[in-house]
Amino acid sequence: MKRWLDTYFGFRRKEANGLLVLIGLIGLIMLIPYSYSLLKQHEPITEIEEAAVLKLALAEKERVSVAGVSKRRFKYPVKPRNKLFAFNPNTIGLAEWVKLGLSPKQASAILRYIERGGRFRKKEDLQKMYTINAEMYNTLVPFITITDDDLNDNELQQKAYAPPVSDKKVPVIVEVNAADTTELDKIKGIGITFAGRIIKYRERIGGFHKKEQLMEVFGIDILKYNEIKDQVLIDASLVKKININTASFEDFKNHPYIRYKQVNALIQYRKQHGNYGNIADLNKVLVLNQETIDRLAAYLEF
Repeated sequence: MKRWLDTYFGFRRKEANGLLVLIGLIGLIMLIPYSYSLLKQHEPITEIEEAAVLKLALAEKERVSVAGVSKRRFKYPVKPRNKLFAFNPNTIGLAEWVKLGLSPKQASAILRYIERGGRFRKKEDLQKMYTINAEMYNTLVPFITITDDDLNDNELQQKAYAPPVSDKKVPVIVEVNAADTTELDKIKGIGITFAGRIIKYRERIGGFHKKEQLMEVFGIDILKYNEIKDQVLIDASLVKKININTASFEDFKNHPYIRYKQVNALIQYRKQHGNYGNIADLNKVLVLNQETIDRLAAYLEF
């Protein structure tokens, strides 16, 4: 019995040892690729291999970038800038309309209108086309040209006998002291800028009592004055006068004909000597010269 047991267990030990050896061989075979890859890591990478890897990486990056772009972007490509040029809407074709910025469908609608006898007789007629919105019309209108061939006989006749339109101002005569900027602008040689300056100066002095005072307005020299003098009238009765016996410093504050020290001297002399009787009494104020008195005379009352 003992011998049999020794024989049986001896056989089993050999079998177990053989199984362990087999498992070891299988494990070694499985480790070969991993070991190879470890050894491969230490091999130097050639320039050709590096370039190939870079090329693959760029291709992958481009693929990912394109994949993330909206489909709409590819469906509706960027429209090239329109090339504007002078054109006659009655004669150009589909290709020219498209160059001007219209779609083929929009251009076809206009061409059908012309084929059925429609004509553009003036620039504004293009606005009547439902395919032309306000923005597009404003873009195109400077380039529209309409010729006499686009007009009918009646329109040509009216054009032939129409009086020439002139932007020149018709000679007028304007009273300066009562006129506003619109009326002054009617004077040939006086634009809106000069009209504003004239009114501003008129308010400072209280009105004009003679035409020559217009040369005191900034920008109006002798040449400009000679150009406008026959178109203006001066109503001296509209001049605003200052009562010198009751006036305060504020009444003379903005007047261009007298300075602060002179105003102060006028008032102080009146306080010390009483009211002024006439223009000659101003000569008693030492700081006033004859030129200043003469210029002020038309604006003073006693």
